[in-house]
This record gives sequence, structure tokens and C-alpha cells, in this order.
Amino acid sequence: MGHDINSFEELRTLFGEPSELAKRKVISLVDEHCSNYISHSPFLVLSTSDENGYTDSSPRGDAAGFVLVLDHNRIVIPERPGNKRMDSLKNILSNGRVGLLFLIPGMLETLRVNGKARLTRDPELLGRMKAGGKVPLLGIVVEVEECYIQCGKALKRSGLWNPETWGDSSTLPKGAEILAAHSKMPKGSEDEIRKRLEDGYKNRLY
Repeated sequence: MGHDINSFEELRTLFGEPSELAKRKVISLVDEHCSNYISHSPFLVLSTSDENGYTDSSPRGDAAGFVLVLDHNRIVIPERPGNKRMDSLKNILSNGRVGLLFLIPGMLETLRVNGKARLTRDPELLGRMKAGGKVPLLGIVVEVEECYIQCGKALKRSGLWNPETWGDSSTLPKGAEILAAHSKMPKGSEDEIRKRLEDGYKNRLY
């Protein structure tokens, strides 16, 4: 492909040098500002990869402050019930490198955290993350190596928090329809999968 970019030097020529602010914004700990952001965030995206470099990004969400800040170097993400594929957890066992993207609804700036993760069943830690009357089965402890705020241009361009940009719900993709098409289960009709999803959202969040 004649138009592919194949070196960092080509990228630097194309985009130029970062500002002094961009160079200096990365810190190696969770300071009071980052801790405050995390305490207000109800949602994050967890990025992992396995030993061969195959990647995965997974959403994690709960009431604001669901991620526990232990100290300046460690945070813990509770593992709530999911589909039991455990893609992120398997990846962490083979390659602990993770990237996190925290969001706060209505706020343009996001918080990025990079580090190394491990899985814990420490009862004291898990007990501090109890929700819906249940203690999580395990927690993801992240040893923070990089922590920094990301400007809000992407969210501004997308109109993510602007209801006027949201599509008509009747025209949006339907999760049950997509699952039915992809899974091709003998008894996996769209209606059956929709009911299953609705039951999970109502009765199996914790």
C-alpha cells in the first residue's frame, strides 16, 4: 500500500511536535486530582491483551466511585457478573499490561490510566466494593504507572453528551437482533434473546 505510514518519523513529520503541556501532563501516580476524578466516574473502558498481542476492550460500570483508590499507586476495579467469557481476566493472567479510560457523564475531559494488573480475592478489599447486597467474586488491582487527563476534543466532536445528537431510538441498532444474527443458535430468536437480556438487566446486575 503506497500510502501507508511505516515509521514514527513519518508520523512526526505529519503531525508535528506536541506542546509542552502535552509533554508534561503525564504523572506516575494517582494524585488528589485523579482520585477525585475516579470518585466521580461511573464508567470506564478496560483494555487488555494476551501474550500474543491480541487485544480486547471491555466496559466496566457501576455507581460513581465504584473503583476503589487504595493509595497513590493502586486502584481496584470490582468484577461484577457478566457473560462468563472472562476475556479481560484471561488476558490479565497472561499479560498484566492494561489501559483504562475513565469517563464522567457530561464532562468532556477523560482520565487515562496505564499500568500492570493482577487479580485478587482479598476479602477485605472485596468487602469494601460490595454493591447490590453482594460482594464481587474478585477485584482487578492496577499498579498505576501513568495517569493523565485527556482533552475533550473527541467527545466534543462526537456530541456524546448532547441529546440533540442522539439518534431516534427506533432507528438504532438492536443488541438482541445482532446477537441473534451472530450466534445462530437453534433457539436463539431475536425475541428470546431480547427477553434474556432484559431479565439480566433487571435481575442479574450483581
